[in-house]
Amino acid sequence: MFVQITNEELIRETSKKAWYQTNNIIWTIIFLYPLFSIVDFIYATNYWLQFFIIRIITILIIYGLFSYFQHKQFSYRILLHISFFMLSVTAAILCNLVNIQFLTIYFMLFATTLLFFNLQVFWEPLNSIIQTLMALLLLAIFFNLLSEYNLDLVLSNGGQIFFIISGISCLIPGARYKVIQREVRAQIMIEKSNEQLKQQNKDINEKNNLIDHQYEQLRKLDSQKNSFINIAGHDLKNLIGSIIMSNNMIREEDFRLSTDQKEFVGYIAESADKMQYMLNKLMDVKEIESPDMKFNMEIFDINVEVMHIFKGLYETALMKNIHLVDNILKLPLNVRLDKVFAGQVFQNLLSNAIKFSQTNNSIKVVTSLQRQRFVFEIIDEGIAIGQQELDMMFNKLKTLNDTSGVTESRLGLGLSIAKLMTQEMGGELSYRSDDNGNYFRVEFYVIN
Repeated sequence: MFVQITNEELIRETSKKAWYQTNNIIWTIIFLYPLFSIVDFIYATNYWLQFFIIRIITILIIYGLFSYFQHKQFSYRILLHISFFMLSVTAAILCNLVNIQFLTIYFMLFATTLLFFNLQVFWEPLNSIIQTLMALLLLAIFFNLLSEYNLDLVLSNGGQIFFIISGISCLIPGARYKVIQREVRAQIMIEKSNEQLKQQNKDINEKNNLIDHQYEQLRKLDSQKNSFINIAGHDLKNLIGSIIMSNNMIREEDFRLSTDQKEFVGYIAESADKMQYMLNKLMDVKEIESPDMKFNMEIFDINVEVMHIFKGLYETALMKNIHLVDNILKLPLNVRLDKVFAGQVFQNLLSNAIKFSQTNNSIKVVTSLQRQRFVFEIIDEGIAIGQQELDMMFNKLKTLNDTSGVTESRLGLGLSIAKLMTQEMGGELSYRSDDNGNYFRVEFYVIN
């Protein structure tokens, strides 16, 4: 979280702090300055009443200026200089009127006033230097006009102490100004950080509400999906049952069938059994989404299964005038997999390639043994699926759209299910697409 402070913000907050300190100085003067007359009453008996009246008039003027400056929003520096000047005039006169034996006391009062200003005021050090020079100038003027003593006598009776205290006090505002400026900057940063945190908390609450709303929508969609799958599964079971029953009726009269027809009837029976097996598995959506799907693992020659899939789709390819190239390894390779689902993986990939390949294209079906792994490859010359659909193609229960404008789903659930089944059985399914077509690759460990 990065907080920036503008010059306007810093000046505004600094001004507030300066006026707060100015308030303290002015009200301290108003309440305490008249009490200096007690010292006058004790040590300057001849003048105390006159100076008491002067002090009262001084604080009334200072209060009036204070109210006026606040109302007009004038500079607090000018107000403090005027106030100190009025106090310094009275102090300088008394330092040159009183008896020499009491002179140290009045120099100390004058030095205390100067020190009080420098301890409380919030401004640049130059202003304190100006005040000190002003005090020295007033002392010099009234020394020439009123003092009955020589300079050495005045300095030895409190003058030196005043000069030392006034000089040292000029060093205070510089350090104080830097410290308070850092405090003001830190305060601004804390306030702005709090505002940012409040806004971020508000944004988080809004996003949480949005997430809750989207979660509720997803939950409803998931419920609708499950209902659809249950309904569709029930209907498919009836259809598959009808196919099996009709096929069994045909097989009972196989004496009327030719050799090719008997082979086709066998394919229908085997495919129907596989469909029924898969449907029973896929009906349970929770099982599909479970990380530990239960498979019927068995040992079989995977090249034989690939050849079986190849032959089953060969006629389909010929109907589209697509040439299937057989590069299937004739070497027996045993694997331990769910035979039905492994066959369905190959079926989905090859049927998808046939479906979206153009007429007169060729599709190579290649199997090989590489580093104790069975490798199944499909190389087609169809329309490239593209990178955007590549990122989505293996999301289960998700349909991809044809970027070429075909309204029919390019991939449907076939590749999503193929990817899921391959991973669950310990294999890998990879894909790439370029201008020459599409490439699918499936790998499983062999056991012989």
